[in-house]
Amino acid sequence: MEGFLLQATLYLIAMVVAVPLAMRAGLGSVLGYLLAGVLIGPVFHLTGNEMTDLQHFAEFGVVMMLFLIGLELNPRSLWSMRDKLLGLGGLQVLLTTLAVAVLAMAVGQPPRAAIALGMIFALSSTAIVLQTLNEKRLMQTGGGRSAFAVLLTQDIAVIPMLALLPLLALPGARALAKAEAGGHGSLDLLENLPGWGVTLVTLAAVVFIIAAGHFLIRPLFRFVHHARLREVNTAVALMIVVGIASVMNMVGLSPALGTFLAGVVLADSEFKHELESDIEPFKGLLMGLFFIAVGAGINFATLAAAPLQIALLVIGVMALKAAILFGLAHLFKIRGSDRWLFGLSLAQAGEFGFVLVSFAVSQRILPAATAEKALLVIALSMMVSPLLFILYEKIARLVGREAEAEADAIDEQQPIIIAGVGRFGQVVNRMVTMSGFHTTVLDNDLKTVQQMRAFGFKGYFGDPTRPDLLAAAGLANARVLVVCLDDKNAANRLVAYARRIRPDLHIIARARDRIHVFELYQAGADDIVREMFDSSLRAARYVLENVGLSEFEAAELEKIFFKTDRAAVRDLAQVWKPGVPVTENPEYIRRTRQLNAELEAAMMKTFGKRADGTDDPHPTDPDVVEEG
Repeated sequence: MEGFLLQATLYLIAMVVAVPLAMRAGLGSVLGYLLAGVLIGPVFHLTGNEMTDLQHFAEFGVVMMLFLIGLELNPRSLWSMRDKLLGLGGLQVLLTTLAVAVLAMAVGQPPRAAIALGMIFALSSTAIVLQTLNEKRLMQTGGGRSAFAVLLTQDIAVIPMLALLPLLALPGARALAKAEAGGHGSLDLLENLPGWGVTLVTLAAVVFIIAAGHFLIRPLFRFVHHARLREVNTAVALMIVVGIASVMNMVGLSPALGTFLAGVVLADSEFKHELESDIEPFKGLLMGLFFIAVGAGINFATLAAAPLQIALLVIGVMALKAAILFGLAHLFKIRGSDRWLFGLSLAQAGEFGFVLVSFAVSQRILPAATAEKALLVIALSMMVSPLLFILYEKIARLVGREAEAEADAIDEQQPIIIAGVGRFGQVVNRMVTMSGFHTTVLDNDLKTVQQMRAFGFKGYFGDPTRPDLLAAAGLANARVLVVCLDDKNAANRLVAYARRIRPDLHIIARARDRIHVFELYQAGADDIVREMFDSSLRAARYVLENVGLSEFEAAELEKIFFKTDRAAVRDLAQVWKPGVPVTENPEYIRRTRQLNAELEAAMMKTFGKRADGTDDPHPTDPDVVEEG
């Protein structure tokens, strides 16, 4: 026990020290965890006999991550993604499996082992890719969404892979494995079954997980929920994850796979968000321990024995996967930097590869020496993967030029230019066009533009901040420019450029918050609309109407608040200092307090008293600085 605690302490110390340093260096947290593991294990040899136990403990990070991914994907969502899952993801798994298998046979591997190696290296690291995409805020890009679809397909593909591997096993392999294990281990339940029997048990375990999610887990949660104790709910969430993992282990299957299926089954339940909040803290910590364990478990002795061979294998596998991914990106029209993100992010092998290698060895499909090299290639490719994200960031600007060159040719010019047609811009465009005016719509999201065209609205694909695209759209002769971009910095640049080129142009800009209002004001926008401001006023008016005020009184108060607050924002823009937090600007705080008091006085003066009959208003909180 003392050794286990010492190992856990070393892992946590390494996590606390290495990860912040890696983040400061721009390497990302995953590479920080992996390097910390290398320092603990192969470099300083600080791992003890308890390392294996700690590795199994850390693997629950992957188990919990797959459970949370499953919770986000109800069957309806999976069905809506079927094109990408079956097309993009399915082709990636199939083509990579075949390509690796052919090359493995070409270098002398028997067909059974070659097919197993193809399945192993067809998978990428869900843990590394999702963690890095979220950290770098790339998940919502076209490349990030496509990568997620492929990862999801790979996670689902593990089910048929685990079912097919026993069919590749040599006769008597299971009995031999049991004899070597001394009659113990997770194979006990399946020891006397042939390959087809193991496959049936695998499928039966999947059916059991799905049925348990529907008929057992939900009633259990309802029963426990009546206790209204947070710790009991957390215990039930952990029990579900650990229990399903145990069942899957008993039949020699991947615990992560079982919890992923359970998450999908529970995705549309009323307890989804509660499960997420209970599991998330454990997942984050254990994921870090898992990455450290991967780094600590790298066998540098095998690498030292054949460094050139291992390096060529790592480079060969990643280059082959990247080539297939780039080909699929071209086939599915993934453009520019998104194509590079898609190809580079999925080029590594994944944590499920460890599971498949272990299972293939137990089935006597892979020899021990081949399995040792395969494990090393998987671990090293995972270590290289964060560097590929850094490479992507370095070349994204260059590739961005290629994407710019593919922008649509603009064949007409209109007096109104709308830059950005997301959830905000599309409403502006609809109202203006349906009022009889013509617009030129620009957006750099091809899918959004295509959807817009499908509903009969004309739009052009391209970066609205590009001077040549703005010139082609008729900026020189336009009467109004509406800036509806999600990216605050891009919106500021566009407003500043348009004001410099056309001092007489009327510019209407969408702002995310009050600070963004100040930035757009300095950039030269004429009318600035806070995206949540008008809808918030309408909601407040409904509140007033339902606590005693008439519709007229509520509407009048809304108008007063609107006019006074807009004037206050212009006033505050004069004392706002770029780069200085508003809480550290004494003049801004003093003026905000004064304007808040004036606003409340103006509103109370309208009718003289509140709906509850009191004459004295409640004092405003001077320490609250509105950012919306």
